[in-house]
Amino acid sequence: MNIDRVVLAFAGSMVLLSVALAWWVAPAWLWLAVFVGANLLQSAFTGFCPLARILKSFGLKPGCAFPR
Repeated sequence: MNIDRVVLAFAGSMVLLSVALAWWVAPAWLWLAVFVGANLLQSAFTGFCPLARILKSFGLKPGCAFPR
């Protein structure tokens, strides 16, 4: 797996987790989904993603979206 796929899988997992927690625990967990969505949106324009940098330091190979 490359960094792009891991970032997308992690973001999707976090959104689903936040919706599940909002359903069963407290609606305030939806703020996690808002944060993940905002981070995805800004990374689409800037190319900067904190998770991509962390994954690169772990040695995962870069993809097309996060080549640096």
